[in-house]
Amino acid sequence: MMRHLSVALPLAAALVLGGCATAVPPVEVTRFHSNAVAGWAPGTRYTIDTAPLGDAAAMPGAAAPSLEWDSYRSAVERQLQLQGLAPAPDGARAPLKVRIGFDRTNHESIGKRSPVSVGVGGSTGSYGSGVGLGVGINLGGGPKRMADLQLSVRIDDAATGQALWEGRALTAVPVKAPANQPSLAAAKLAEALFKDFPGESGRTISVP
Repeated sequence: MMRHLSVALPLAAALVLGGCATAVPPVEVTRFHSNAVAGWAPGTRYTIDTAPLGDAAAMPGAAAPSLEWDSYRSAVERQLQLQGLAPAPDGARAPLKVRIGFDRTNHESIGKRSPVSVGVGGSTGSYGSGVGLGVGINLGGGPKRMADLQLSVRIDDAATGQALWEGRALTAVPVKAPANQPSLAAAKLAEALFKDFPGESGRTISVP
């Protein structure tokens, strides 16, 4: 029996370590929205606005569209269309305006990360109240080069500019991990952000 245990324990440990090495980090998601979201009919049209999103003005992807920004835009649009919304033809007006921002910041993983403040800054419900969230990952074995990835999406009433729905998704991945590739990161964050859309307003959840 002891011999079997001595063989099984190292094997189990190897499987656990292997699983940790290949696991995709969870995504922290916070959403805010008004009651108007529930009234959107299937096929409601939207346009994409490439202007900087709120405090995302410093985000290069939000201020100047790039190949990486295109990855995030495509991922977000896929999720919007899964919710029944439809892109407006080029040059056409639409009742909804969608703004997208993303950020990628590299750092050494040595402990707790500073929280990221989340607030919509509008005038509906709890908008602007601010919710703190943060992701800290310590993989052991000394400091590791990590990337903080954040996707922000805001859906406005195009006529009034009022925020109807806003969400932010945040995760941290090893810089050299496949999950850090723009296309994979964008798809992961967008899927988490729109999970169970519109989501519970003001609540932060962790999406595996």
